[in-house]
Amino acid sequence: MAPRVLTIGNLWPPAGAGGYERIWVAAVDALRAAGSEVRVLTSNAPVPAAADDAVRELRWYSRDGAWLRPGVLGAWGIERHNARVLERELRGFAPDVVLFFAMGGLSLSLVERVDVPAVGVVGDGWMIYGPDADAWMRLRRRRPRLEHVHWLFISQAARERAGADLPHTGIAHPGVDPAAFPRAPERPWGWRLALVGRSAPEKGVDVALAALAQLPEAMLVMDAPGEHAPVERVEFRRSAPGAVARTYADADAVLFPVTWNEPWGLVPLEAMSVGRPVVATATGGAAEYLRDGVNALVVEPGDPGALASAVRRLAADPQLRARLRAGGFETAARYTEAGFCATVVDAVTAAAAPR
Repeated sequence: MAPRVLTIGNLWPPAGAGGYERIWVAAVDALRAAGSEVRVLTSNAPVPAAADDAVRELRWYSRDGAWLRPGVLGAWGIERHNARVLERELRGFAPDVVLFFAMGGLSLSLVERVDVPAVGVVGDGWMIYGPDADAWMRLRRRRPRLEHVHWLFISQAARERAGADLPHTGIAHPGVDPAAFPRAPERPWGWRLALVGRSAPEKGVDVALAALAQLPEAMLVMDAPGEHAPVERVEFRRSAPGAVARTYADADAVLFPVTWNEPWGLVPLEAMSVGRPVVATATGGAAEYLRDGVNALVVEPGDPGALASAVRRLAADPQLRARLRAGGFETAARYTEAGFCATVVDAVTAAAAPR
């Protein structure tokens, strides 16, 4: 019999729409498809009127993009409220397993309070910044106890970054659903570039714009949430998650100029699945699958000149573009959403098995 699963994390869509949220939704869908009843417990981050049944009651140590800094009484009030909500769900829903996703800004005591088997998926650095974002942990100057959970990290880089001596860990690489990112026909070079994802500084937006200034023939499509001031030769889009494949297909090359240690990076894999060459910085987890000249052109972070030069190489060399297209198809086929979800489902099922 499939286990009952209570899953906990900070941003369940539509409150968030990044890679972490997307793989969380995919894992929940897979668990439900395997027969599990799954209940989602998440933060009270503002969302439009939602038709889903997520329980959006956990108080979050975040407001308007900044971490809250309540005093002792304020933090204690948040902790008491979140503890009561968790206790109600543990007793009322009675899960066989708890599945944690992003916990940044949530009460990390929630992890400690779980009294049933637990699995967690770590897709960013919350194990590092979380104890400071959690005002109660920060005020008490201690870190949460995490040893009882089986943690799945989305990359070896993410596991090493956590730096925690945890006894039960594994790797679950996120990947691409080929039905959502189908192969597009090859296209003649037309100097059309794409940048997909959050327009945050660590995503290298400024680097891409500086490279564009060195490529007067090119135009850049930025498919990113939020409002943007007009920029010459930049087209802004805000595609729904199911429509972003069109942005890749419309491009001659996809840029991934991140300047931080990316935990994994789905954008290059999505572009590869569609069949578009990628120019990327191989930082963090992305270095585990990006291969210069095989499935991407790899450049140094923060170097607009190198980014522009790599784009010019692609423009001048159809054979290089074809080689990267073939290598990208092979890479995307190795890292699939189905494979990631199977790893999570297996871990949850194993955690629920009688001992």
